[in-house]
Amino acid sequence: MPRKSLLDTLFDAVVVGDVRKARKTAEQIAGRGLSANTALEKMTEAMNVVDKRYERREYFVVDVAAAASAMQEAFKVLEPHLQVEPAKVVGKVVIGSLKGNVQGIGKNIVAATLRAAGFQVVDLGVDVSPEAFVDTAVKEEAQIIAISILVDETVPFLKDVVGLLQKRKLSEKIKIVVGGRAVSEQTLQEYGVHAYAKDAWDCVRKVKSLLSTL
Repeated sequence: MPRKSLLDTLFDAVVVGDVRKARKTAEQIAGRGLSANTALEKMTEAMNVVDKRYERREYFVVDVAAAASAMQEAFKVLEPHLQVEPAKVVGKVVIGSLKGNVQGIGKNIVAATLRAAGFQVVDLGVDVSPEAFVDTAVKEEAQIIAISILVDETVPFLKDVVGLLQKRKLSEKIKIVVGGRAVSEQTLQEYGVHAYAKDAWDCVRKVKSLLSTL
């Protein structure tokens, strides 16, 4: 099957939530030595389609969950083949989905991409409290806290993360980068976080940039 057809097949498998086809297609992509990065971008596009269908009420929660499962299975195959420019500055990142956010696929992709770039990553999982982010960053001597936020109602919890860092006088030592469909560049000004990343590769760039300022 031609490269484009494989990518389109992967795209379709994620959109319809076909876990078996998504994994099989990912295995074919990896087996042919095709770009895992390009395949991941294609799956991200597919999830954007799924999100829009959900917003239009064409999809239900079960459909979104099926699509996320398909992407997760394909990603397991593709993760070892990701190619990211190595980081010149070694740093440690604490990452997680903020309290109230229980979807972890996007966060998992960012964590894997950061590791592929050579960063040390401490993954706290999903539904992580502001206190857990800060306490872990202090314990692990991490320079960056990366927060995934997909649910609009949970964005205000960012204030607690920022406030805890300020209270402990750590704002200049630990930087915050946020990502996910519930946040944007506007979030930086509103909540006083340091960077917004639009995708996994942008997160790598932002983490490198933030580390260079410490």
